[in-house]
Amino acid sequence: MAEFAVEMQDVVKQFVTPEGGILSAVNHVTMQIRDGEFFSLLGPSGCGKTTSLRMIAGFELPTGGKIFIHGKEMSQVPAFQRPVNTVFQQYALFPHMTVEQNIGFGLEMKGVSRAERSSRVSEALEMVRLPGMEMRRPKQLSGGQQQRIALARALINKPEVLLLDEPLGALDLKLRKEMQLELKTLQREVGITFIYVTHDQEEALTMSDRIAVMSKGVVLQIGEPQEIYERPASRYVADFIGETNFLDGVVKGQNGSNVEVDLEGTGVVCVESNRSFNNGQQVFIAVRPEKLRLNSEVKDGNNLKARVEDVIYIGTDTHYGVRFSGGQKVRVREQNIVYGHHEIVQVGDEVTISFAHASPRILTE
Repeated sequence: MAEFAVEMQDVVKQFVTPEGGILSAVNHVTMQIRDGEFFSLLGPSGCGKTTSLRMIAGFELPTGGKIFIHGKEMSQVPAFQRPVNTVFQQYALFPHMTVEQNIGFGLEMKGVSRAERSSRVSEALEMVRLPGMEMRRPKQLSGGQQQRIALARALINKPEVLLLDEPLGALDLKLRKEMQLELKTLQREVGITFIYVTHDQEEALTMSDRIAVMSKGVVLQIGEPQEIYERPASRYVADFIGETNFLDGVVKGQNGSNVEVDLEGTGVVCVESNRSFNNGQQVFIAVRPEKLRLNSEVKDGNNLKARVEDVIYIGTDTHYGVRFSGGQKVRVREQNIVYGHHEIVQVGDEVTISFAHASPRILTE
């Protein structure tokens, strides 16, 4: 068995624009996706994630580079000869067919007997937790049920890799969150490699074993969800994944992993980093709103004075907008976990903003 389920080596995909120019939708992408992994391609519209998926599927052929599926080069192999199946946002179920006919359609095209088709359809429906739905038609199903039928149709052919192009995009928020967990559970049960395209950061963090963050046809970072969130490699990744505060600063000195950063009028903070910096180097520190503490000074941490500019109560959390004396502003997110009376911070109050040395990330680009 090959080491990777899917491997892209220096893959390029170019399109000719209506004006006659060249657009590089995918620009020298290299990535390895492990067997049995739930791998997500994450990024905004136009970043190259769907084009990458379509090249793995065979719907687009690369302009340059190579694509391997379980060690076999597939760069120029047509889609119907590849051991993959694709599930789209629009489920493309045949409205005139029953659920059984929809799921078994691929098997019928392959000449599988009716008895075996029926048995495998029943197994597929059990897999997606919709037993006994064989005789219904798509219009008699909810959006979530239609999505599961599309999954069953893709999985019944036992592909080596399942490709999913924003398959939950048409669902309402509550159902979408339920299906995220169900889809991850299903992937673990069937053990097939899932490659999932989404622009939803929370969805990618919830479901993925690893994530590739893309922008303008380039992969900026590949890592596990915790690594992508806690240790972003660039300002773009930090900004795209969740909410982040950015503070401009200048390096004053470094002692081992401890870096002193002058926040230009706000004060000097100490930040842990395994990178080396030069004195006077312009940097910015990225720190998540939930890593900041309001009026709760951190011993052996950073404690800065600020003024509250806005307070937003959202039930589970309260969000504060605070501005430091140097003019830079951050958002603080605190969980509402205190029972009974507790200090109420109001607009205009002077407060202390605290954070541990290890909480921020020093970035240069």
